[in-house]
Amino acid sequence: MTTTTLAVLVPLLPFLGAAAGLLLGRTAPGFVRPLAVLPTVAAAVLAALVAVRQGGDGPIDASTQLTPTGSVPIDLALHLDGFAVLVAVLVGVVATCVQLYSTGYLRDDPRYPSYAALISLFTSAMLLVVYSGDLMVLLVGWEIMGICSYFLVGHYWETPEARAASLKAFLVTKLGDVPFLFGLFALAADAGTFRITGILGAVGSGGLDHPTLIALLLLAGVAGKSAQFPLHTWLPDAMAGPTPVSALIHAATMVAAGVYFVARLLPVFAASAAALTVLAVMAAVTMVGSAFAALAQDDIKRVLAYSTIGQLGYMTGALAVGDRGAAVFHLLSHGAFKALLFLGAGVIIHAAGTNSLAAMSRMSGLPKRIPDAYWTMTIALFALAAIPPFAGFFSKEAVLVAAEHASLGDTTGVPSGAGWTVLVAGLLTAVLTAAYATRLWLLAFRGRGPAAPAHGKQPVAMNGVLWFLAIPSLAFGLTVGQLAGWFDGHALTPTVTTAVLGTGVALVGGLVTYGAWRHTTAMAARPPIGAVAAHPEDSPAVSEAEAIATHTPAYGDIASAPDPADPGRLLLGPLHRHAAVGFHLDAVYHTLFVRPVQAAAELVRFLDREVVETYVRGAGTLPRLLGAGVRRAQTGNVQTYLSALLAGSVVLAIAAVIVAAVGA
Repeated sequence: MTTTTLAVLVPLLPFLGAAAGLLLGRTAPGFVRPLAVLPTVAAAVLAALVAVRQGGDGPIDASTQLTPTGSVPIDLALHLDGFAVLVAVLVGVVATCVQLYSTGYLRDDPRYPSYAALISLFTSAMLLVVYSGDLMVLLVGWEIMGICSYFLVGHYWETPEARAASLKAFLVTKLGDVPFLFGLFALAADAGTFRITGILGAVGSGGLDHPTLIALLLLAGVAGKSAQFPLHTWLPDAMAGPTPVSALIHAATMVAAGVYFVARLLPVFAASAAALTVLAVMAAVTMVGSAFAALAQDDIKRVLAYSTIGQLGYMTGALAVGDRGAAVFHLLSHGAFKALLFLGAGVIIHAAGTNSLAAMSRMSGLPKRIPDAYWTMTIALFALAAIPPFAGFFSKEAVLVAAEHASLGDTTGVPSGAGWTVLVAGLLTAVLTAAYATRLWLLAFRGRGPAAPAHGKQPVAMNGVLWFLAIPSLAFGLTVGQLAGWFDGHALTPTVTTAVLGTGVALVGGLVTYGAWRHTTAMAARPPIGAVAAHPEDSPAVSEAEAIATHTPAYGDIASAPDPADPGRLLLGPLHRHAAVGFHLDAVYHTLFVRPVQAAAELVRFLDREVVETYVRGAGTLPRLLGAGVRRAQTGNVQTYLSALLAGSVVLAIAAVIVAAVGA
């Protein structure tokens, strides 16, 4: 087969698996798991084969016209460059891991067939976005991911949290998609085509008449999809969905789509210095704000959600300083260790019977209960904190190096202010990232109290996936020298300055957090063990849906209270209560948007009831009264009718005489 034929099969196979899974889910349940796993595995293998054949050389393009559409045609086109083929491998591998993990994690879920089919459709849509060479076809995959996220985040629809989270995710991302769509149309109008190659050619020849307007419109959609400030608020709430869904969304689909889109069309954004400045500020605010919020979260998945927002901020920061190689490198590295963190968190939630870090800090023995999750999550947290030689160190340093070059004016077309903004924010975020990573590890695995409840061993598929993802989390950064051809041909190795600064601030963040934990642990008044639980090992297993619905641990009310040994409270001080609620951004949106819409709805309802319905009722009342009057005259008495006829004739005669007299 040709490379283009293989590339067509990559998104097609998961789509066919999704369709078959939906059709056979009820009639042939035994086929559900094979239809979920095998097409995704095949897509991952084919994506790897396409990457090998592409080899980091020049882009491979192929197209056929979908239908005549006038001056701007829409083509079924492929554009396979180094970024596309590597991101496709990431999507295929993470989706395969999620499907395998889900066979054990959701083995007793009655809605598993529809869940597995939606995961496959989600994967197919992201692969379509990655390989597409036409922006209208890319938009199809972009929107399919939106509807898939709505259904998957709301998988536990019995809980109000899941219903609200799915609706919020859909609406916030759609809020960004509206200007995004206008931006695509404006871009095609200026370039005369939706083809990515044609658009890049038009940018190179100065063919864009409104680069700033187009870039800002597109950035609105990117901010919504990739959860960047100010449209990031949907992502922490989306943790109400199943943990494997969170892993897929955060590591390889949905939020990665916006970053990938900017990387693919970076010359469009680089044509406007104002757009790059806006992107740099957006990245800086996102990085720092989300890191503070992560340090204050009690829910383990919300910590990881805010972490994802911050790491995406690193990627958009790299794009703001004109280095898409560093952005995509961090996208790939982050995909491996963040998928591992979420899937490991799923094991912890099941083992601890809660998603509350405050509750976990009152349990001892979790590392012994779940050794596979303990060791693999430790590796992933080292990668997140960018400690060498783990993957996150190399990819995060690539971002800092790019920002350093831009700040010194070495990057053509990039304002030095954008470089300084990204560099300073990146270093501050590195301190906070190491702090919240250390806090999560200490509270989850170094708790002091009764033994963690025994809920049975994890399925082999789940533990196997964790160890598989631990390999790239540990070693992926070491391959950067061999992958230079896929990243525009330039090396992404750290420099001494950024390596020392980045690692130094990360170590400071981790050590300070550890010291704060030791201090708060020593000072906290621990409750008697007997007051917490007499026999914690007898605690029943708590499903993730129950943990989301109650957000209380199996040990009773005392463990659901704030943990006095939480180092995050000591480090943040008065800022903690604001960071814990995302700096009240949801409240601001509620005041600025929700309340006015509700007030407008109340006004419309009042006008409908008191004005429109009044006229409608009046229009019906008048004929009814006339009918009642006429009905009274219908007595059935012939003499009455003759008398009325005679009286009427007399009246008409008198009227005729008067008219004639007046006329004379």
